[in-house]
Amino acid sequence: MLLTLAWGSLFFPGLFALCTWGLRRARPEWTGYDCVMISTRLVSSVQAVLATGSGIVIVCYCKNVVSDRGLGETWGTSLLAASSWQN
Repeated sequence: MLLTLAWGSLFFPGLFALCTWGLRRARPEWTGYDCVMISTRLVSSVQAVLATGSGIVIVCYCKNVVSDRGLGETWGTSLLAASSWQN
């Protein structure tokens, strides 16, 4: 889980920086504000597509989305789930 968080923490800001840099070089007549706004929208769109794709995969491969637990379950999440059931 922490590895996924680390990769996401690098991927999305990196994509934003790359898009901003690319737009400034491709469209020098655009202002910095324009480049930042387009980059923000592009990164948000990529994040939305990835979130939708992961949701579709979860819905397609789980029989019961609410109660099924897959390979991502760890000892810590099992304890968290068990403690929430007891309360």
